[in-house]
Amino acid sequence: MPIRPLVSYSIERVEVLSPEGVVDDSLMPGLAPEQISRLYEYMVLTRQFDDRMFKLQRQGRLGTFARVAGQEGAHVGAAFALRPDDWLVPAFRETGALILRGLPLVQLLQYWGGDERGAAFPQELRTLPVAIPVGTHMLHAVGIAWAMKQAGEQAAVLTSFGEGATSEGDFSEAMNMAAVFKVPVVFFCQNNQYAISVPYTKQTASPTVAQKALAYGMFGVQVDGNDVFAVYRVAMEALERARTGHEPTLIEALTYRVMDHTTSDDAQRYRSEEEVEPWRQRDPIERLGRYMRTKGLLDDVGAADVLARADQKVADAVAAFEAIVPPGPEEIFNHVFAEMTPQLVEQQAELMARLARRR
Repeated sequence: MPIRPLVSYSIERVEVLSPEGVVDDSLMPGLAPEQISRLYEYMVLTRQFDDRMFKLQRQGRLGTFARVAGQEGAHVGAAFALRPDDWLVPAFRETGALILRGLPLVQLLQYWGGDERGAAFPQELRTLPVAIPVGTHMLHAVGIAWAMKQAGEQAAVLTSFGEGATSEGDFSEAMNMAAVFKVPVVFFCQNNQYAISVPYTKQTASPTVAQKALAYGMFGVQVDGNDVFAVYRVAMEALERARTGHEPTLIEALTYRVMDHTTSDDAQRYRSEEEVEPWRQRDPIERLGRYMRTKGLLDDVGAADVLARADQKVADAVAAFEAIVPPGPEEIFNHVFAEMTPQLVEQQAELMARLARRR
């Protein structure tokens, strides 16, 4: 019998906006000038909030958190394609997406400050809380998408994660179930090329993350993660496929983690500044700003105004956060389940009795 090919594939890479700020008009998504300005404002606010949180952490006023500077184009661009009735299921490096969905800055500060009340996101936002365990939330996203399909909802789920999560079994289970049951979910991988200190080339032998989709029978595509227009276009198309045909998609947004993994990491121990610097030149905010200036949507005065308004919002949020009365020790039991179990009630009573005896 002859040997014959059974499967062949190719993976597309989508780029719309060049680093110099020039767009390919044939690929430019239909964004109105005011939408482009909003994208820029959200990205600047995310950058300024990230920088202020870093300073707060270094001053001992905030806990450890994962910085997002340099990756705003990826997660903000993807979240901008969501509708209010869609769901966002984030990992821990999606600060801008959470802001865009309407989560108050003060609540994010609460969460990263160790106050679990900050994880109680308003239900109307259709956004799950930050997921620190790597990869587990993707299964939750598939479950939500399956439930919406069963209920006949014409909506979709976007779940975001890093490339390190693709080495977890949860990724494989979520991808397989999504494809087999044809649920309306979009897997959005922010490939920032480092899983803590492990570089992408030691994480997987696959040239791209996007091609992993093919093994599960779903569409996969790579996009320039520092090109907010390209990310928005690809995410919008994937979400529409999910809503109308219940077709899942894997999007690989290729970007770079210019910051440490978290504020407890020191990336200088495992990579050189020579490696990082070229990616600093591909900054997604500066790239979008160059385009806007050529179109008359931004000038020096406008840029300064956006920055000032962002800084004021951040300052107001910090002041409100630091005015909140810290939770009492008994509250650590209140946020494990929707309703406290008998065991938790017993443990809470025991803790309070011990504390009372010490007074």
